[in-house]
Amino acid sequence: MEKQEIYSHVDHNQLKAVSTWQDIRKLCEEALAHHTASVCIPPSYVARAHEHFPALNICTVIGFPLGYNTTAVKVFEAEQAIAEGAGEVDMVVNLGDVKNGDYDKVLAEIAALRRAAGDKVLKVIVETCYLTDREIVAASLLCQQAGADYVKTSTGFGTDGARERDVRL
Repeated sequence: MEKQEIYSHVDHNQLKAVSTWQDIRKLCEEALAHHTASVCIPPSYVARAHEHFPALNICTVIGFPLGYNTTAVKVFEAEQAIAEGAGEVDMVVNLGDVKNGDYDKVLAEIAALRRAAGDKVLKVIVETCYLTDREIVAASLLCQQAGADYVKTSTGFGTDGARERDVRL
């Protein structure tokens, strides 16, 4: 696989709590230069990035990084981000609901975000480092059932990042 083909599948991100506009601008410039799939940035920068880089596919995070916001808050975040120019949203699933086995609630939340995202890409981060194998499989199936476009393993803020074994599950 050629380097450019790999870049076209990469979400170039800057999600540090101390990210500045200079950091975000540099990230956007790099994404344009390398033709990445998107930039993933904090919601507070979506409108500004869209204004300065209108041709760029902008992704943002919803309920990040812990996922325990209420569904109503996550829906509002997604709707606002899309109105400000986001073409993709990465939501963090409510891990407490997954751990409690409250799968109907997890499904309803993902489905609500699917509706809020409309025709935009919806990715669901299930933060696998905190889940058992059974919970990873259940969460992944719920994402599929609710219509998510992608399942992601990690926010990068948990106790472990993406692991091959989790992807295989």
